[in-house]
Amino acid sequence: MKDFISFEEHKKKLLADPEVKKYYDELEPEYALIRSVIDKRLKKKMSQAQLAKKVGTRQSAISRLESGESNPSFKFLQKVARALDSGLHISFR
Repeated sequence: MKDFISFEEHKKKLLADPEVKKYYDELEPEYALIRSVIDKRLKKKMSQAQLAKKVGTRQSAISRLESGESNPSFKFLQKVARALDSGLHISFR
């Protein structure tokens, strides 16, 4: 049987490669947004369907947003933020 390493160990090994690290860092803002939406929704004890209803969309649109399979518009993100009683802040650094 092969020795298995943990996900964290595997991730650390992969991120030691500068090219992998570069692409990983480029994706961080997208994943931070996704984590934020999921965290807010769960703190409010809302299902995807409940959030979708408040936004005025379908559950599948929320699922695509949370899985990173969509490229949401600014307007859609504003609607999601309002539905979560939150603000949307986007900036350049």
